[in-house]
Amino acid sequence: MSQENVEIVRRAYEAWNAADMEALREFYEPSAIIVPRFEGWPEGTEPTIGRDAVIRLYEYARQTWDADSMEPISFTDAGDSVVVRTIWRGLGHGPDFNMEWTIVFTLRTGKIFLLEQFWDHPEALEAVGLSE
Repeated sequence: MSQENVEIVRRAYEAWNAADMEALREFYEPSAIIVPRFEGWPEGTEPTIGRDAVIRLYEYARQTWDADSMEPISFTDAGDSVVVRTIWRGLGHGPDFNMEWTIVFTLRTGKIFLLEQFWDHPEALEAVGLSE
């Protein structure tokens, strides 16, 4: 099941990079939650609850740039969770940027139900009981 979870997350990245928000929506449970696990995040550190709210947050974030991409550096299988070290790049009418962070996706019944964001990769690994 865990390799299947890695493939689900990989396909979610593909949907993001294709700017197919409707396809991306299908990877999330209706009760999905995003939890930023770092200080200084522009949208704050309160959780985003519910698939519709998650997609609205993503759409809002994407409005800043003419083009953006999420480039996975590595996928770490952690059973029900997948740890993805990522570079998010944006170009266009907002400031150009390259941001490296780590996202922990926890899946249930083939859908993402918890997404946790970390600046620090070792901290993300610790969150799922792993170390570098």
